[in-house]
Formats: sequence, structure tokens, C-alpha cells
Amino acid sequence: MENRVKKFDLEERLIDFALAIIEVYESLYSSFPAKHVGGQMMRSGSSPAFNYGEAQVAESPDDFIHKMKICLKELNETKVALKIVIKKPLTRNVKLAEDTCKECTELISIFAKSIQTAKNNKITIKARNKH
Repeated sequence: MENRVKKFDLEERLIDFALAIIEVYESLYSSFPAKHVGGQMMRSGSSPAFNYGEAQVAESPDDFIHKMKICLKELNETKVALKIVIKKPLTRNVKLAEDTCKECTELISIFAKSIQTAKNNKITIKARNKH
């Protein structure tokens, strides 16, 4: 049961992250560069919530790892977009973008660790099956 709660919490965290990305997008100036970067940020920043949902019903350990890697790639892309938004700045609310970037960094760490754990578990299972 505790494992289900943790999965639910990460799902909720990813949904909250997607909502924060929407808020950052809504705080962008109406310039072409802001909307261009913002559009990319919206796509990559909302994607992890959807892909994590797919990972939860993965067809195999390899499929799970693959979907988790997609989440990680999208989070890394979002972090770059947020850094651009902050450094330019392209937003009226730099603090919101900075807080969202911090959450993105934390999510990247969680996914990197989860992927490594899944790979290690897969190796352990293969080793057990050989004996």
C-alpha cells in the first residue's frame, strides 16, 4: 500500500508541476521570443505527467524504463526552457519561474534515481533467474 501512495504522490507532484508550467506560461510577456520558448516549455513541461501515467501501466521492465527516460528527457528540456525564461527574462514573474525551475531540478533527480533503481532491479531479477 505504501508503494501505491508514493506513486500517487509523484503523479500529483507531476500534475502540480504541469500546472506551475501553465502559470509560468501565463506570466510570459507577449513577445515572439517569449511565446516561442513558452510554447516549447508548455509541451515539455506537461509531458512528464502524461508519460508517467503510461509508465505506471508499462508492459515490461524495459517499457517502464523507456517511459521513465522520456519523462527525464522532457524534464531536462523544460529546465533549459525555464533557464532561458529566467535569464532573459521573458516573464513578469521571475520568482515563479525560479521556483518552478527548482521543482524541475528535484523531479530530474527523482527520475534519474528511479531509472537507476529500475535498471538495478532488472539486473537483480535476471541474476536470480539464472540460478
